[in-house]
Amino acid sequence: MSDSNTPLISYSFSFKGTIRDLLRGSGQVMFQQSAWTGLLFIIGIFWGACYSGAPQVAWGALLGLIASTFAGWIIGEHVEDGRDGLWGFNGILVGCAFPTFLAPVPLMWLSLICCAMLTTWMRRGFNNVTAQFKINSLTFPFVALTWIFLLSARELTAIPLADMDTPALIVRIGGEIDWSFGSMIVYWLKGISQVFLINNAVTGVIFLIGLAVCNIWAAVYAAGSSALALAVALLFAADPADVTAGLFGFSPVLTGIALGTTFYKVNWKSALWTAAGVIATVFIQAGMDTLLVPWGMPTLTGPFCVATWLFLLPLYKLNPDVEPDMTDWKSKK
Repeated sequence: MSDSNTPLISYSFSFKGTIRDLLRGSGQVMFQQSAWTGLLFIIGIFWGACYSGAPQVAWGALLGLIASTFAGWIIGEHVEDGRDGLWGFNGILVGCAFPTFLAPVPLMWLSLICCAMLTTWMRRGFNNVTAQFKINSLTFPFVALTWIFLLSARELTAIPLADMDTPALIVRIGGEIDWSFGSMIVYWLKGISQVFLINNAVTGVIFLIGLAVCNIWAAVYAAGSSALALAVALLFAADPADVTAGLFGFSPVLTGIALGTTFYKVNWKSALWTAAGVIATVFIQAGMDTLLVPWGMPTLTGPFCVATWLFLLPLYKLNPDVEPDMTDWKSKK
């Protein structure tokens, strides 16, 4: 993510340029600065949301993307960030989360807009804090705001809950794992689609294509990270309901892309480091699941943020003669 200290210039609007910047905001959820990747992500979201009978999630994604991008223009954020899509990626995740966990009443949509806009401001604040540690806030603005709002929704009941877990000390839904090859492929692909809170294998395929359009290594690491996370979850007997829904895959996918292709160059050292990060993310996911069960809260991309920070803070030089810059990311266009 770019947080340049260069002087601000006014953001110039054009239909083509604005659409490009919005789509890049979608792509930047998986670190890709590509409008085509973002478009495929949007298509995948609409496919999965409509297929499951929840089109409000797809419309929420669009609304959150537009609102957070608009917020960057209002407060005069660095124009380079807007053109790279960095105003929008937290907002689109808020837009996916709110209609997933809350009923689509008018107050929910108003809250979605406000929280999506706030992520743009919070990103600047969090980045100011994390910059001293040479790391980036990643998707934590989305996580923090969504957690706060979902917690408050249990007390402020004008927005009914839709798909929130019931607070409990221990929750293990159970079920059975289908060990057939076809089912394993479905679980693997769902681990990728769940990055946008979409539980659909076809969406996972579309997301992989979108990644490959921009950066083939990003697609490789996304696919490999989801497969590794699935294997670890199965080996350690994770809750079958979470495994089959791909819920142990989405944070490791983001960790894999971040460590394997974004903050480090692709080589065998960074590949080993990334594999360790992906495995750690699975355990952090399980731990955070247990931690948040008493509040009935989803982990969102919190495990990805924690794991990636842990594996960036040592500032290891995995690339010869290259000092890693953890406060910024640049993706191929």
